[in-house]
Amino acid sequence: MMTIKNKALLLFLLCINSVFAQEKITLSGTITDANSNETLIGVNIIFPELQTGTNTNEYGFYSISLPKGEYKMQISYLGYTTITETISFSEDKVVNYKLEENTESLDEIVIKQDVEKLNIKKPQMSVNALSIGTIKQMPVVLGEVDVIKSITLLPGVTNAGEGSSGFNVRGGAADQNLILLDEATIFNSSHLFGFFSVFNPDAIKDIKLYKGGIPAKYGGRVSSVLDIYQKDGNSNEFHMNGGIGIVSSRLLAEGPIKKGKGSFLFGGRSSYAHLFLPLFDIDNIAYFYDLNTKLSYRLNDKNSLYLSGYFGRDVFNISDSFENTYGNTVVNFRWNHLFSDRLFSNMSLIYSDYYYGLNLNFVEFDWDSGIQNFNFKYDLKHYVNNNFKLEYGLNSIYYKFNPGDIKPSTPTSGINEFKLIDKYAFENAIYIDAEHQVSNRLALSYGLRVSSFLRLGQDELNVYENDNPLIFNEELQIYEKAEPTGTESFSRSDVIKSFANLEPRFALAYQLNDNSSVKASYNRMTQYLHLLSNTTSPTPLDVWTPSGKYVKPQLLDQVAIGYFKTFKDNRYSLEVESFYKTIKNRIDYTDGADLIANNAIEQVILNGRARAYGLEILLRKNEGQLKGWLSYTLSKSEQQTEGRTAAETGVNNGEWYNTAFDKTHDISLTASYKLNKKWTFNSNFLFQTGQPTTFPNGQYEFNGITIPNYESRNSSRLPAYHRLDISATYTPKPESKKRWKGEWVFGIYNLYNRRNAASISFGENRMTGRNEATRLAIFGIIPSVSYNFKF
Repeated sequence: MMTIKNKALLLFLLCINSVFAQEKITLSGTITDANSNETLIGVNIIFPELQTGTNTNEYGFYSISLPKGEYKMQISYLGYTTITETISFSEDKVVNYKLEENTESLDEIVIKQDVEKLNIKKPQMSVNALSIGTIKQMPVVLGEVDVIKSITLLPGVTNAGEGSSGFNVRGGAADQNLILLDEATIFNSSHLFGFFSVFNPDAIKDIKLYKGGIPAKYGGRVSSVLDIYQKDGNSNEFHMNGGIGIVSSRLLAEGPIKKGKGSFLFGGRSSYAHLFLPLFDIDNIAYFYDLNTKLSYRLNDKNSLYLSGYFGRDVFNISDSFENTYGNTVVNFRWNHLFSDRLFSNMSLIYSDYYYGLNLNFVEFDWDSGIQNFNFKYDLKHYVNNNFKLEYGLNSIYYKFNPGDIKPSTPTSGINEFKLIDKYAFENAIYIDAEHQVSNRLALSYGLRVSSFLRLGQDELNVYENDNPLIFNEELQIYEKAEPTGTESFSRSDVIKSFANLEPRFALAYQLNDNSSVKASYNRMTQYLHLLSNTTSPTPLDVWTPSGKYVKPQLLDQVAIGYFKTFKDNRYSLEVESFYKTIKNRIDYTDGADLIANNAIEQVILNGRARAYGLEILLRKNEGQLKGWLSYTLSKSEQQTEGRTAAETGVNNGEWYNTAFDKTHDISLTASYKLNKKWTFNSNFLFQTGQPTTFPNGQYEFNGITIPNYESRNSSRLPAYHRLDISATYTPKPESKKRWKGEWVFGIYNLYNRRNAASISFGENRMTGRNEATRLAIFGIIPSVSYNFKF
């Protein structure tokens, strides 16, 4: 008869045997493009027999743990031929794969995210990825391919109208979006005041937009993260490609520094419509140019170095009396290191600068302003086992804010030099994120970001009675600026004000069956920087300011729940998401607030709160001659700023009001039809509820002056916005074996010539003496043609 002790020993031996029977090895490596040696992001590596898989990270690296044995493996990536092979595992292996581009495939013109069944299982939600092929196919204004305009075709994403800067995500403001180019912050994403984006599509490799469920490695903004990576460059052979359009052209060159190990990439883009303006006796000038660079070098199997940069400038000149120059400069040095086949690291040293300059010759002074930051990042990804992955790291950013520097431009100028006080800050964060496959059906993602913000010493800071820079006049029922009682001075090492916040993140996915799942997420985020703008769309002149003694950081809480399903072997897919978010300490402005050249911004702002909620639907057709998607968003975005005491009115009498980016309905339809190897046709249709605005509802006279009286803030709307764009791509010799390959792109923006209102203004008609409304429309119908080439 077996004793309890012997039974326990037998059970222990059986467990040991089970462990050894399931002993696992690690398969890892890098996946690249066979022609260019470019690393590929998001490649799926799947083992159907084991019902498991993984995908490559931002640098093309993958790692997966498997039991010893022989298994069938599939490696798939959109636009590339799938690799299927049987591989035997008896020990840890490092295997690098090269994928061949599938020239017959149309997959390159669909959204990448959630096409594979594997992604049904992942807890990641509220994320959209667009391939560059998709973006280049879309009809755009003046034929200029635009990354920012393309993402506004996704659910939950809108813009402030034609010719406007930035974009809005889930009812958030444009300054609440973190825009990264090779991990460097881009503070202004637009050229020519919003007509084009700063991103050269020829230089871009991967684009992801996070709207919710944002991983803990991202922070600093409360609405979204747009993460863009540039191409590394071809390390096998030299190539060039570019395009010639109506208003701009671009050229990109890439090739090996040392074949198979190192590469370079240089890209340039410039507009030139201003060169023809003198022919029409027009003295005004408006143009932009930008440069993209990247150097990549693989030292050995465990170490790679990258140096990337971007430089862009816009120049706007009116009759030599007014010149405006603005743009971004970013430089990033990165070091990838592989500690083991399960631990990958990336260290980044980043410099980012946004500059804004004015040269006002007619009043003889120059204005310079901007924001600079120095950023150190160290991120690690730990593939603990096949069901558990960790990401952790730290991030430190030093900021210098230049609100404005006014200098006389001539010796005879009557302007005295005036410098707004520079501000300094230090933002730090550490984070950890886990991706946990609990069972075949349940997957979790959870993490925590701990952030801190130090407002550092500056030359001079106003002091107010009772620390109150804004006084409410009860008799007149208006807010007035408080007079400073004095000033304080600090050294750079002093800390004027400090903040610290915990930012938890959580997401789950429960797989209902092989083709559908439900997901939910929660995230808290903190934003310590604020864009001072009381216009409906940000302008280059808007100034960033840090949180401090009188300005609190914004705090977001967002929850989302969604249903995801694929149909007919992934030929169709459906995503339905609902979200609700609240934001504390959202800056609001007193009526008549003056933000330009204001050295005491605390005298015209109040802290309010915001909320947004909505439903997003995305239905896609992923295969066949006809592909595309239908996107619909039903949402609400509001803001409230109550009085600080019962006697104060706050803003809009303390009542909730529509934000300037509230769009009740947002519909977009995108379609691509491949007729044959030579012709592809594309179209976009957009419909959005009109933008909220404030109209006068009466007027009165005071001392002979007519003064308008305005309704409640943002209680009216502009007319609904809608348009239809079409384009056709013609490839004359699709099967040509020559190195030179070209294609023509013909497009019509706003096919039925809809005169969408950018604004409606009111004024008196001097001829009739009656008040009239004037509607401003920026674009009507615009045809375009461009020629793209590569060799």
